[in-house]
Amino acid sequence: MPETKKIKKVLIVDDDPVMVKMLESRLKANGYEVSAVTEATDGLQIAMDTLPDLVILDVMMPIINGYNFCRLLKADEKGKNVAIILLTSRNEIEDIKTGFEMGADAYLTKPINIDKLLDTIKVIESKAE
Repeated sequence: MPETKKIKKVLIVDDDPVMVKMLESRLKANGYEVSAVTEATDGLQIAMDTLPDLVILDVMMPIINGYNFCRLLKADEKGKNVAIILLTSRNEIEDIKTGFEMGADAYLTKPINIDKLLDTIKVIESKAE
């Protein structure tokens, strides 16, 4: 049986403070160590500095959108193994395709179903090397 990589440290990057609080409280309640920011530039710096196991990332954000954040993190040698779940209300095939092309590990649409998010985290864990 393949070895799984346990996801412990999660970084939430979303410009909606209500979404951030909801995700943060639900993930903490499920045993994750969570940090959160509402600015993508701050999130990218934190991700590079702390190398969380997972980034939960909004796509539509000012300055650096989620696609570019994903591309920048995955292009860096330090950040290439950080798992990324993109969250967005954009659900067109091209949007999803772009997310995966930029390096996302999963793509979930809003409104977010927390059980589906938790299941997605477990799938990412099972695929980790």
